[in-house]
Amino acid sequence: MTTTRIDEIAPDIFRLSTHIPDVAPPAGFVFNQFLVRGEEPFLFHTGMRALFPLVSDAVGRVLGNVDKLRWISFAHVEADECGAMNELLAAAPRAEVIHGQLACMVSLNDLADRPPVVAGDEPLDIGGHRLRFLPTPHVPHNWESGLWFDETSKTLLAGDLFTSIGDGPALAPDLLEGAMLGEEIFPSTSIGAATVPTLRSLADLAPTTLACMHGPSFTGDGGDQLHALAAYYEQVLVPA
Repeated sequence: MTTTRIDEIAPDIFRLSTHIPDVAPPAGFVFNQFLVRGEEPFLFHTGMRALFPLVSDAVGRVLGNVDKLRWISFAHVEADECGAMNELLAAAPRAEVIHGQLACMVSLNDLADRPPVVAGDEPLDIGGHRLRFLPTPHVPHNWESGLWFDETSKTLLAGDLFTSIGDGPALAPDLLEGAMLGEEIFPSTSIGAATVPTLRSLADLAPTTLACMHGPSFTGDGGDQLHALAAYYEQVLVPA
């Protein structure tokens, strides 16, 4: 029976993780959402529509009821990132989707059942956490890509960065080895001139938690992990 595991990986930041063994067998693949608990709770990633019952139940277990959800966002427009967006909007009447101007213009103004909110230059204050939107076009992929940095806990909601296979622990001591193997299996990163500079600019934020969508998250020197990932792309993929 498929279940969704809940782990608090930073103060009031919860990893909601569902392992799907049929994806990338035999190890399988995890799909993670991250719920930031505050006065206006914020969910990063929705999961696919098929995961809505599990994800909404997990959100409800953390918040008391899924209808308390206030904000929904994701890194880019893709089924596992935002497939259950409208189901969550229906379940949480006060919830709004928030993303960068490009994503709203290109896709979300049409796809979302309620008009999305364009993220501004100032952090989004959800009461207890201040979340800053970071445009990352084409990193790791998609034109409209963007990540969020919680300035309060220094947590980077890292999306598809450090993608790895298997159902590992909620937190791992190092992410690079798994990410390199994942890149060999799913060569999904859009390699270009912006890849390495974007990763290094994220590293300069000095995050202490990296919240990763596929695979374990990380606590410690997140900047070092991001610089190592940048060096990997610089030395192995970019020259190729």
